[in-house]
Amino acid sequence: MMRTGAKEFVVVRPLYSEEAFAQDHEKVYRHGKTMLDHVKDYFTCDAKRAKNAALSLLPVIGWMKIYRIKDWLLSDIVSGVSTGLVAVLQGLAYCLLASLPPWYGLFSAFFPVVIYFFLGTSRHISVGPFPVLCLMIGSVVTRIVPDEGPALNITGLEGLTRDEQRVLVASSLTFLTGIMQLAMGILQVGFVVMYLSDTLVSGFTTAAAVHILVSQLKFVLGLTVPGISGPLSLIYTLEIIFNKITSTNVCDVVISLVIMVVVFIVKELNDRFKSKLPVPIPIEVIMTVIACGVSYAFDFKTRYGIDVVGHIPKGYESPIAPNLHILQETAVEAFPMAIVGFAVAFSVAKVYSVKHDYTIDGNQELIAFGVSNIFGASFKSFAASTALSRSAVQESTGGKTQIAGLLSAIIVMIVTLAIGFLLEPLPKSVLGAVVIVNLKGMLMQFRDIPYLWRRDKPDCVVWLGTCTAAILLGLDLGLAAGLGVELISVVLRAQLYVFGCKMNDSLQIYEPEGVKIFRIPSPIFFANIEFFRSKLVEAVGFNPLRVLRKRNKALRMIRKLLKKGDLQWTSKGFLNTSCGFIKESEDESNMEELDLPTDFKDLPVRIDWSTELPANIIVPRVDLHSLVLDFAAVSFLDISALKGLKTVSSFLFCQKNLFLYMCDFYIREIKLHDCCFFDDEVQSSMFFLTLHDAMLHILKKHPESTEKKSDFDRVKKTHFYLVENTKWSRSRPHSIIYKDPTISY
Repeated sequence: MMRTGAKEFVVVRPLYSEEAFAQDHEKVYRHGKTMLDHVKDYFTCDAKRAKNAALSLLPVIGWMKIYRIKDWLLSDIVSGVSTGLVAVLQGLAYCLLASLPPWYGLFSAFFPVVIYFFLGTSRHISVGPFPVLCLMIGSVVTRIVPDEGPALNITGLEGLTRDEQRVLVASSLTFLTGIMQLAMGILQVGFVVMYLSDTLVSGFTTAAAVHILVSQLKFVLGLTVPGISGPLSLIYTLEIIFNKITSTNVCDVVISLVIMVVVFIVKELNDRFKSKLPVPIPIEVIMTVIACGVSYAFDFKTRYGIDVVGHIPKGYESPIAPNLHILQETAVEAFPMAIVGFAVAFSVAKVYSVKHDYTIDGNQELIAFGVSNIFGASFKSFAASTALSRSAVQESTGGKTQIAGLLSAIIVMIVTLAIGFLLEPLPKSVLGAVVIVNLKGMLMQFRDIPYLWRRDKPDCVVWLGTCTAAILLGLDLGLAAGLGVELISVVLRAQLYVFGCKMNDSLQIYEPEGVKIFRIPSPIFFANIEFFRSKLVEAVGFNPLRVLRKRNKALRMIRKLLKKGDLQWTSKGFLNTSCGFIKESEDESNMEELDLPTDFKDLPVRIDWSTELPANIIVPRVDLHSLVLDFAAVSFLDISALKGLKTVSSFLFCQKNLFLYMCDFYIREIKLHDCCFFDDEVQSSMFFLTLHDAMLHILKKHPESTEKKSDFDRVKKTHFYLVENTKWSRSRPHSIIYKDPTISY
């Protein structure tokens, strides 16, 4: 109800413990499925399930049924042509990163796209070469087939040219990557991408951009630099480039600078006026055509000695089988490639699915990319994912479905079958310049560092650790190191930060005398249970187990003195009859008895530990009479946590007073009851429905806690205020008053 003229809600109800609430309100018990039930459901098949399985495995059926030809077809055609032109250029350019002949990039821009058209769930991403994956492939290719010296002694490489050996390595690696992605999709483990945080992916892709930039310098400068792989490969590559800097081809440098400046300016204009332009200006394609024409007209290859794309064979090559020996040699590198390729594609697909309001399936995406890479590897293409810039072109030019992607593949096929020869005079420095310009988005992620440092320092450490490790150790080891840093960050947050709540500064918030409220805002498990116990001891101001042992030692001493006659009980209290100084006993026998609850059954009176003890016996004084453990935010407990909480219950043995919890049904029923946490001392009646119920119960049993710290004559009307720490408000006892949080005061 609402009080007249008051801006607060008044809720009147009984004070509930968990037991009292369970008695007044009958619970609904829901029976969950057993493992056998899930197995039966999984293998049950009917017409409806078969139809759903077909639709999930072939998503093209779903969106083709709702395809609006009049509204979408023209947009898809425009988008497909624009994306296809960009895909041709990027296929040639990114192939250089993989250390392969340029025309194999056209294969990677065709075969995976066709398969993804049928199996993919995203309608907007452009499948094909991705620079980070190309660079990872290039590191493996140059390790097995280096620029200088013989290839590794692997069966199946004999009698092949260097380019043929590299193509076989790249296709076999792609095949294995596809097998891993397909297996993960079938096993429904698409959730693995969740372990790659946005911060980690940002740091990793930034490091990859640095590697790509360095790898393209040899084309921009017109230098001959051998491919180097492994840790510190970037440093060694820069050393070779600086040593050969005097051999720079000036013509390559001039061409590259002109291309980069023009492309950069036009791309900025595209971004600034994208709302006014019907389609972005395909400046890369325009500059490539101009560069081809100029290079052919002035014979740059002969006159200035620049390196050009060269002969591009017409048509597609016959399929090949993967080399099993290469599969064994590259298994370690294939797994991070499978993860990175899927993670990047899924992240981009998720952005567009949210923007255009449709759903994507991570497991189906794994299957789609797995089959695409397996099929493409058979026709000598290399691992595919999605390039951010190419996907942006497909979406921004009006692409509605993967029909645009299929049309882009047709454009690539036309170039491969008919007009590829026109690209033969294209300087490789042009391709290198195009790659470098397209790195802008990834390199600009360096700007995230100040933002992350201000907002979340652990995330900033993950970013810096991943980026630094990937730059110095290589992309495969760098990704593993980044995952390690991220895992350490998560563990440290759970272990160190969860109990670090700060005190509230409000004048109306105070801590009642003899009461301590300890809030645990995270799961408790083996990694943070010791930190939990140390923080609890710090909060209460004493070590419960030490106090318990001191008290039991004192009781042992009192019994011994009473038995010897050195101590007697009178109406005025204990009387010391010994003339000399009584030394504290050093008896160390039966130490396990010191950890048991204090027992007064054979003493003439119950000891008041707050008063002075006889015979010079000193026991630390404890002013705390009630401890509330706020478990409202605890979602998980493991066995180590349960054992730790059991030892914390020694506080109960010390005080024989309240030991109160708050927790949800899962923790209380599933964990604590099933693990036999409760006994004669730790009982379920100690649990209360809310923190306010627990606090009112304490104030009812110990009214002096309120009287010592508050003056109700000065307080007209206050309210219950739940805080993140161990403070309490001057609420009226035995009533629950909540202010309306929507009303400003």
